[in-house]
Amino acid sequence: MSTTTTDAVLGYDEALASYDPVMGLEVHVELGTATKMFCGCATTFGAEPNTQVCPVCLGLPGALPVVNETAVESAIRIGLALHCDIATWCRFARKNYFYPDMPKNFQTSQYDEPIAFEGYLDVELEDGTTYRVEIERAHMEEDTGKSLHVGGSTGRIHGAEYSLVDYNRAGIPLIEIVTKPLVGAGERAPEIAKAYVAALRELLRALGVSDVKMEQGSMRCDANVSLRPKAGDPTDPRNAEQLAVPFGTRTETKNVNSLRSVERAVRYEICRHAAVLSSGGSILQETRHWHEDTGVTTSGREKSDAEDYRYFPEPDLVPVAPTADRVEELRATLPEDPAARRRRVQAEHGWSDLELRDVMNAGALDLIEATIAAGGTAAGAKKWWLGEVARRANEANQPLTEYATQVGVTPGAIAELEGLVSSGRLNDKMAREVMGGVLDGEGTPTQVADARGLELVEDDDALQAAITTVIERNPDIAEKIRGGKVQAAGALIGQVMKEMKGQADAGKARSLILGALGVEG
Repeated sequence: MSTTTTDAVLGYDEALASYDPVMGLEVHVELGTATKMFCGCATTFGAEPNTQVCPVCLGLPGALPVVNETAVESAIRIGLALHCDIATWCRFARKNYFYPDMPKNFQTSQYDEPIAFEGYLDVELEDGTTYRVEIERAHMEEDTGKSLHVGGSTGRIHGAEYSLVDYNRAGIPLIEIVTKPLVGAGERAPEIAKAYVAALRELLRALGVSDVKMEQGSMRCDANVSLRPKAGDPTDPRNAEQLAVPFGTRTETKNVNSLRSVERAVRYEICRHAAVLSSGGSILQETRHWHEDTGVTTSGREKSDAEDYRYFPEPDLVPVAPTADRVEELRATLPEDPAARRRRVQAEHGWSDLELRDVMNAGALDLIEATIAAGGTAAGAKKWWLGEVARRANEANQPLTEYATQVGVTPGAIAELEGLVSSGRLNDKMAREVMGGVLDGEGTPTQVADARGLELVEDDDALQAAITTVIERNPDIAEKIRGGKVQAAGALIGQVMKEMKGQADAGKARSLILGALGVEG
């Protein structure tokens, strides 16, 4: 059911004429470890409720946690990739608050001693402008369970008849990445928010630490927004007078689960804040819920600051103290910076900005690079991955890589198919048929071609005979070609291919047709 709101909003341009937006973005990332943060329970997404739990992640008396080493190393790698300092010694804390979906009545997290701090991520906007997002901290913690509110009209606790709790997610390793206040963004604030989350997701995917599936909640963004009055030079959102103005009261829009929604939620909150402030009202510091269907936020609960929570040092866990040597070993595992990689690949393959965008949007870059490594060409790899394979993946509503893995299509298979074409065994039409067979699970490209008897006929006599027949059958078209309308040859080529049951080289057929008619092509 759609959610409605009576909140007043100003137009975006009107809001930006009077107010300067300030943002803070908190991104929670579920790490792709096999087991939870402090126990050996599985982390598989979509398991039956309450089947991946134990006394440790349920916080039962006498159960003692043990830190997941892989999670700690993933946190360090994330920090290094974000140009952070890595703590030589840090501790976990108990963040005390009550939620029904938190079985221990506290969350094991890090408070004043994060594993990584003081970093940055340079974000490239669509017009090539770069905005530096400063990172305050990246700290380790555990996820909570999930509540399901049954009944009511919104799926939330208000008006629900009863609630169910699934503790499978409780204890899954989380990294929370917190930015410093993003100032000077001006009218581009929503765009910058979206670009930052997109760049962060791309970086985390390259690191291999998470599947970053926002739709499944393995990456979630909380967007903090406040407004302050405009001051100084209106053309320069970073002017000294503007930077000196105190921040306004913030709201936190929770668990935004798509890049598009991040941008829309920030824009909406700017317009809503502006309407409240322009009417003489004040902003309530609270959490807000984003509604994708209506594009609005609604009130959640009053929001406390960090210092309002009760934190205690975690007595059951020893401090984390990575050695300098281990940190450097982990630094050596960092992948090429995604933005630098994009620029390199684009230059190497001569792709236009549009072609690069298509490749990135399809999530095909890794597949294309692997296909080239397997012996294919950049053009061929892009053609096949962004063609039939991508079409079928879209039909299945699956990411390209996930779909390819499911049906068993590999970069090596694409390179093999391209080789069958370049060697002259298959023409493009045949290759498409073979690709369909591979996607249907009939085997490798060669196996499919063999099973279907697909191979270009190398008998020039047979091809010449077909051409003679077609010319005799179409004297009018033949005369047009003799008269200089060479493009009319396409009609004859089609008929020749039909005569040859598709098992002929179209280029050779064209050459022979023009030769037979005494025309140079």
